[in-house]
Amino acid sequence: MPDTLDMLIFWAVVMLRFFIPLAIPRYPLPAVIASLILDTVDQTIFQLFTSLPLEGYQSYDKALDNYYLAIAYLSTMRNWSNLFAFKISRFLFYYRLVGAALFELTHLRELLFIFPNTFEYFFIFYEAVRLKWNPILLTKSKLITATALIWIFIKLPQEYWIHIAQLDTTDWIRANPSNALILIGWALFLLGMAWALLRDMPPMRTGFSVAADPVPAIQKDISGQRVEISPSVLNSSKRFFDNALIEKIVLVSLLSIIFAQILPEVRSTNLQLAIGMAIIIIINTALSHWLAMRGTHWKSIIREFIVMTIVNFGIVLAFDFLLPRYNGSINLFNTLFFVLLLTLNVTLYDRYRAVQIRNHQGPNKSS
Repeated sequence: MPDTLDMLIFWAVVMLRFFIPLAIPRYPLPAVIASLILDTVDQTIFQLFTSLPLEGYQSYDKALDNYYLAIAYLSTMRNWSNLFAFKISRFLFYYRLVGAALFELTHLRELLFIFPNTFEYFFIFYEAVRLKWNPILLTKSKLITATALIWIFIKLPQEYWIHIAQLDTTDWIRANPSNALILIGWALFLLGMAWALLRDMPPMRTGFSVAADPVPAIQKDISGQRVEISPSVLNSSKRFFDNALIEKIVLVSLLSIIFAQILPEVRSTNLQLAIGMAIIIIINTALSHWLAMRGTHWKSIIREFIVMTIVNFGIVLAFDFLLPRYNGSINLFNTLFFVLLLTLNVTLYDRYRAVQIRNHQGPNKSS
């Protein structure tokens, strides 16, 4: 049985992997790099400072990877002014998410090579450009070229190295220290390609800020007065059944399936899990829609998350109370975990999608 210190280290790392990504919407580049670094070193931390078995590490790692990538994707709705870049990021994110879900179901490592995590480095590229230029200046050709370069020269070699060849870079360099020169040369080659891609951009602006712009409230005239309306109200007050509802169901269902493979005693099938998540999302959307139609709005995203979490936990507890009367049951801890994950993603999605609609189409246009 693991000793107390081992478990403290384990939970400290896990909590960092849960909480650091929450800073991505406000501080995209440093937070995503911190998440990436922690993802890289967590296994090493466990090996050096604990005696914990790591047989299930792959699934645990991939689940937490997709958690922080999902928050990064949702932050693109909040922050990205270049609509074509957002469309590329959406494709790259869901392409990888589908591959990760298939991997968890089949454990075929080749799937992680076929579905590389190009989204993460594309996100870093865009946010790095944003430090010194307005990203709206990135043309379609530049964005497509950047995607291709990242996919071919960064992610495919990396995915092959990790998941097909199953090699460890530290061991490779330790076996022959001169191999570090190969990595340095490769890094210089990638920097050269980035320079060639951006060399005709306008002069860099002075200074930079790693923080994204705050989300301003939207103003609306009511009886001759200007009042603040949160973006999520505009989003929720539109059609109930739309592409956003479908995307939320797909996003949360895929994430739940991935997490279900690492949690113990998950008794539902993947289809049952997806249906359960869809039902709760529809109830949440109906509630938000009903409140929005009556002019109710959330004063903060934290308040919205807390209220919706209480509502969803109430739904789960009701199911836990009623199902035994019909020869059914749920694993209460696992279900509450899934609901917390669902609520976080749905709250961020609703909030940030409304910001995207306002930024790219205006508040009175449908997406």
